[in-house]
Amino acid sequence: MGSRVQEPISDHHVGQRHLDRLVMLSDGVFAIAITLSAIEIKPDAAPGQSLWQAWSIPLLVYFFSFLFIGTVWFYHRRMMAHLRDIDTIGSAINLVLLSVVALMPVVNRNVFTSEFHALGVPIFAGMLVVTFLCLAAFWIYVVYMAKLAPDLPRAMAVLWLIEMVSPVVGALGVVLYDRQHWIALAVMMVVFLALLVVRTRAAKRAAKPDA
Repeated sequence: MGSRVQEPISDHHVGQRHLDRLVMLSDGVFAIAITLSAIEIKPDAAPGQSLWQAWSIPLLVYFFSFLFIGTVWFYHRRMMAHLRDIDTIGSAINLVLLSVVALMPVVNRNVFTSEFHALGVPIFAGMLVVTFLCLAAFWIYVVYMAKLAPDLPRAMAVLWLIEMVSPVVGALGVVLYDRQHWIALAVMMVVFLALLVVRTRAAKRAAKPDA
């Protein structure tokens, strides 16, 4: 053990340690958020209600939260697997993302099972937009600005970025439909279709051996 202490620490090892700590913190927050989703399962029992009526909405909110958090974790895991290092700005963006993820169980519970039910669609859509914008901002920074994923093909990086932006456009479209803003909704539909076209082309380029 004494001989290892005398060996110098390379920049690569330092960067890997920073990245490992960030991944551990992130996985912990995702795990806690899912746990909080389970804790928030509180049946609204009332006289004359059946067991299904008391438990259906809380369980639906739980599985909805689980699906959302799991989807964000999937994107996050995939991004982290291709990074060589992480810096201060990337860590800060990641912390903002984690702060939003940690709020999701409480937001879902209060939006869909309380007096805020009428505002459920725009509030949840807002949370979805903020979450995926944080993911996209993190990806844009680490890939295109900080150059922390040099081994990832450019076409694949573009494809993943489009996959993160698409839910934002979809969520905004749902809000516009809910509020009956038809012209803005039509614009969002055009943007969404354009993203699908770009995604298809990016997927074809990423599938090429020389991409």
